Amino acid sequence: MGANTSILLVYSPVTRPCEPPPGLAALAGTLKQHGIRFRAVDGNIAGLLDLIHRPLAATDTWTARARKHFPHQLDALTAPATYRNDARYRQAILELNRIAAMSAQTCGVDLTLTNYRHPALSPLRSADLLRAAEMPTQNPFYPWFSTMFDTLAAEDEPSIIGFSLNYLSQALCTFAMIGYARRHLPSTRILLGGGLITSWLRRPSWHNPFSGLVDECIDGPGERRLLELSGSGPLNGPSPPDYDNFRHHRYLSPGFVLPYSASSGCYWNRCSFCPEKAEGTTYSPRGTDTVIADIEHLVHTTRPVLIHILDNAISPALLAALIDNPPGVPWYGFVRISRHLADFDFCRLLKKSGCVMLKIGLESGDQGVLDALQKGIDCDMADRVLQNLKRAGIATYVYLLFGTPPETEKEARRTLDFTVRHAAEIGFLNLAIFNMPAYGPDAAEYETHDFYEGDLGLYRQFSHPRGWHRYRVRQFLEKEFKRHPAVAPIIRRDPPLFTSNHAPFFCN
Repeated sequence: MGANTSILLVYSPVTRPCEPPPGLAALAGTLKQHGIRFRAVDGNIAGLLDLIHRPLAATDTWTARARKHFPHQLDALTAPATYRNDARYRQAILELNRIAAMSAQTCGVDLTLTNYRHPALSPLRSADLLRAAEMPTQNPFYPWFSTMFDTLAAEDEPSIIGFSLNYLSQALCTFAMIGYARRHLPSTRILLGGGLITSWLRRPSWHNPFSGLVDECIDGPGERRLLELSGSGPLNGPSPPDYDNFRHHRYLSPGFVLPYSASSGCYWNRCSFCPEKAEGTTYSPRGTDTVIADIEHLVHTTRPVLIHILDNAISPALLAALIDNPPGVPWYGFVRISRHLADFDFCRLLKKSGCVMLKIGLESGDQGVLDALQKGIDCDMADRVLQNLKRAGIATYVYLLFGTPPETEKEARRTLDFTVRHAAEIGFLNLAIFNMPAYGPDAAEYETHDFYEGDLGLYRQFSHPRGWHRYRVRQFLEKEFKRHPAVAPIIRRDPPLFTSNHAPFFCN
């Protein structure tokens, strides 16, 4: 395509609209470094705000009240003081969510600020995605994205449009936008990438059902392919992400949140049933010197109120580098239980560097389950880590996983006992029920069947070898775990809809 290449990058609804899309920022950084014309559009926040601002004929008191006060609720979610008043925060979230839901209901869509469901179309069926592309006018975001594409076509018709699809909640909207772009910009080359596309492409049985609609699906990072198509030569090393296209948006957070990936993959990469291991994703760190330089540059250019480190697990080397080079802004991210965090002085220095919260994938409070899952976690060390982080003033968001093959109700109760013992040290909880990755090597050992009807599923139901099936797990969680008097207050603290993305704002 050569020197006249103009690229449009698009991130579609619906995901949590509290921070800009890091994948598009990474692509933007590379394109800017190579002098390629581009524009990056966060259609998630733009589309949701358009939906909220759209005229709505309220048919009930709640919707009428929410519609009347929505400007105040938008102001509230961008004000730090709101996050010091839980009742005020929840009112703002729930009223804005009500407006978005009722606006989308006119198209028969079940929508929240963080999710998108269609009663007849599934993101796990390629035929339904193609159907969404055929009828873009029936998508609730059509008024926004049709105007956006028409405006861009009039200004400077892009030669390439790259859509970033990371979550199932984006899929139907992404294909509706692709359908519109294909019809109204017929000469434009359409690319489709992102985390969800990569997962689909790496399925052993993959065949491209979108070939008549999408020119190319991209596996993994798209920087190299965009440079090839633009005729700009090879990739000249890593570029810092570029957020200039997103800084004008009014994200639903009390200031600009800077998402940053210091690595891809996981440095541990040994856990059983890991989806990324099943896909063959290898660990690729960016290098601590590069990370520190990038963060220093981005803090200076974006003036964030919070840094969100996106790694599957922040490496001990990067934690140490952040201690030696504090970013000057509060930060949080995922970590593994490790000997470094079992050292109180290390935790104290992390807090001093700006760490406000750490997300911890503990999964189970039973040592036998952890060993069987090859988590590399010691329960006694986990005790010390939680105690140290609490003492250092760092909040914890603990992730627990129930219904794994080595677990039974007995082991689940041990996890409950562990949680109760550490209730004072756990800030927030994420409780999940295990899904079997469809194409991992571990799945072959179990009797499995389809989780959902569709040709694009990534997980399968399985017959639990010890009878600890999903409905029993769900009953235990709902009737016992969540209702325990030591656990229930932790569950209630979780920010509605935005969960871990907003939790750090409640930690200061």
